[in-house]
Amino acid sequence: MTSQDAVELVGITKRFPGVVANDDVHLAVRSGEVHALCGENGAGKSTLMKILYGLQQPDEGTIKVDGTEVRFRSPADAIKAGIGMVHQHFMLADNLTVAENVVLGAENVAGIGARAKARIAELAGTVGLAAGPDVLLEQLGVADRQRVEILKVLYRGARTVILDEPTAVLVPQEVANLFDTVRRMRADGYTFLFISHKLDEVRTIADSVTVIRRGRTVGTVDAKEVTSRQLAEMMVGSELPTPETRNSTVTDREVLRVQGLTLAAEGGERMLLDGVDLVVHAGEVLGIAGVEGNGQTELVETIMGMRKSTSGQLQLVRKDLTKATTLERREKGIGYIPEDRTRHGLLAPQSLWTNRILGYQSRPPVARGWLIDTNATRKDTLRIIEEFDVRTPSCDVLVAALSGGNQQKLVVGRELSGQPGLLIASHPTRGVDVGAQAGIWDVIRDARAAGLAVLLISADLDELIGLSDSIKVMLRGRIVADADPSTVTPEELGAAMTGAGAAA
Repeated sequence: MTSQDAVELVGITKRFPGVVANDDVHLAVRSGEVHALCGENGAGKSTLMKILYGLQQPDEGTIKVDGTEVRFRSPADAIKAGIGMVHQHFMLADNLTVAENVVLGAENVAGIGARAKARIAELAGTVGLAAGPDVLLEQLGVADRQRVEILKVLYRGARTVILDEPTAVLVPQEVANLFDTVRRMRADGYTFLFISHKLDEVRTIADSVTVIRRGRTVGTVDAKEVTSRQLAEMMVGSELPTPETRNSTVTDREVLRVQGLTLAAEGGERMLLDGVDLVVHAGEVLGIAGVEGNGQTELVETIMGMRKSTSGQLQLVRKDLTKATTLERREKGIGYIPEDRTRHGLLAPQSLWTNRILGYQSRPPVARGWLIDTNATRKDTLRIIEEFDVRTPSCDVLVAALSGGNQQKLVVGRELSGQPGLLIASHPTRGVDVGAQAGIWDVIRDARAAGLAVLLISADLDELIGLSDSIKVMLRGRIVADADPSTVTPEELGAAMTGAGAAA
């Protein structure tokens, strides 16, 4: 590790209408280190990284790369300066090979033939990718897809790599492998900016941690000399929360029963869901564990009526809803927190109160007869803003202007309106900070104690174990194991998820 800074941001200020996203932010990342950036949603992390990657330009301040002042007008400028970014949501094409995904848009680096493949094979060793350049991406698991993303930025010449929430979709064993890769690359001279809400992981992998709060730099600390509690206090001014829930509120009243649920892929060549059986009772949180791509998304979307099951039965409070539409299921008392709020939960270009209407257009207080009751909708949106601590100046603000955590709190508040009997919570705290995470955990705990049945899908195994009363493991579209949250460890659960072992 050298004393020279690979990247230095000095006095970065970025203003948007009604808000200062970054306010005189200072960040220095030494060459050859892993530097973590932490802060609440809305603290300004995303804006800062967009500025560093050339997606936005600062109103004030300077960027230096290897001691030289630069001005990025686009990501292409950042890439030329040796800065690459691996986004939380992968930008890859399943129907292309590894090599085609890497070369796409960078054909000028080494062509598209033998030279390109030779360079890809060389970099594959650096990132720990065992798959060859001619393997189709659809054949790769989540961890290898992430390695392809890292390989893409290295292929374009990056020496400083921004990793945005890189562990969000990985099981513990995959996280350990990723960290091994990062350590090897650090030893080879690569520099990393590591954005994460998982403070224990930050302390494990980072050399330094910079915390920003409400757009300003709070401070930079040595990752080996700070506790998770101290980092949480720097971020949100409170003790690090835990999802622990141990007082049972489970009743014997069935709310959701799924029997023999199957879903064939298009063409019918394979089963996405294969004979799934489960029951969720009032006052129970049933957790679903599984590596992404093993049927959890299809299970949720089939229960919600977004996909039509091939066979099987679905009952809500002993009433058959197998053939019901999505709206009919919602009207019968199902709340739904989707795994991707921007695609399935919100209309980003619309106001908060307009988003309150979604899924509730046929029920009070949103509807009055056949008409939308605008005044009642606005009033109830203000209730959600107050009750769920959605930080916004008004309900007329566009959802796109909110941070990810505040967008998620709006969705949670909306879906718990109308006293649902069942809540399907798919990755409810993905991409939110510890403050918003704690608030969502509290909401789920309180709703459970009040008799709500919850079907919880989460890639955060600590969250899944802490909140659930029972856990089922999905693998290749089947329920393959049951786990007791009071005894199972994240490592045991991760092994069961990958088919390497049975959960306790």
